[in-house]
Amino acid sequence: MGRVAGSYGVRGWIKVVPYSVEVDALAAHPTWWVEGEARGLEEARPHSGNLLAKLAGIETREQALALKGAMVSVPRAALAEAGEGQYYWADLVGLEVVNTDGKPLGAVRQLVSNGVHEVIEVAGERRRFLPWVPAVVRKVDLEARRIEVEWDADW
Repeated sequence: MGRVAGSYGVRGWIKVVPYSVEVDALAAHPTWWVEGEARGLEEARPHSGNLLAKLAGIETREQALALKGAMVSVPRAALAEAGEGQYYWADLVGLEVVNTDGKPLGAVRQLVSNGVHEVIEVAGERRRFLPWVPAVVRKVDLEARRIEVEWDADW
């Protein structure tokens, strides 16, 4: 759901880069998993496109800084059903990627946001970075675990 970008202030607040369109979506969840440990959310608020949060047990700037780079997640059961044409990033990791000619390009290794749109990293005989935009991503079939893209194998 996000990544800890660093500390905020001196009282143990963290700055989180959210992986959702709605910056404060994480704030709706009372428990976060950070570094494999469940942490209660005491308070959260949007700030400059990120989310500032105060987690239980994190009281100092140093404790907050120690979490820098940590992934933030919530239990899958706590998430709403994805809408039509929407996907949770975790559901896309590992899916086979083929181009419209049926040539396999590899599998989704990870997704990242570059500030303009999301990008999928595809690992196959070489790494590729494909923009997650309708002109490129033609079809996502979660049941078949396959994504079809408009992307030449030589690119």
